[in-house]
Amino acid sequence: MILVIDLCYRDGSLSRAEFVGPVIRILREAGAEFAVRHYTVVGALEIEAADAVILCGTALEDTGFTEHPGEFRWLLAFERPVLGISSGMRALAAAFGGGTEPCCEIGMTDVRVTAPDPLFAGMTGFPAYELHESAVRVPEGFMPLAVSDRCVQAIRHPSLPLYGLLFHPEVRNEWIIERFLRLVENAQ
Repeated sequence: MILVIDLCYRDGSLSRAEFVGPVIRILREAGAEFAVRHYTVVGALEIEAADAVILCGTALEDTGFTEHPGEFRWLLAFERPVLGISSGMRALAAAFGGGTEPCCEIGMTDVRVTAPDPLFAGMTGFPAYELHESAVRVPEGFMPLAVSDRCVQAIRHPSLPLYGLLFHPEVRNEWIIERFLRLVENAQ
């Protein structure tokens, strides 16, 4: 089961349709088993039962999740696949000591793959949809996988399948979520 975590400012917010809804649609179309929870109500039993986690993005000004870093400490011990999308990348990086820096990108941006990884196999670059005002400072030990002209766009833990994407693959790059699902299948 994939645990899809909503990082929007409150459970059931209107933003859920924009940032969580497309991920749910992709998982449904792929036939994946999943459960959706708001970050404030995720418990130890749900985390333990998850084969993988997707941390969804939020609206530009929706950064309330950053005020609750303790809600994401479980990521330090979670050794199964994680895909952090935009705000989800920020939550993942913060759990491992990474900060943020200003980097506003809104709309389509060219992304260049800079390191080999199954998530981007066969790709040297692609256009991606961006919606962020800050970028992640790569946590110590994490590897940058892709960049834009302005900032790091994708990271990975060196030995665990923990990924962060600054762009929104659910908008224009659904193939990335599909590849993540294959990583989850191979990890089981």
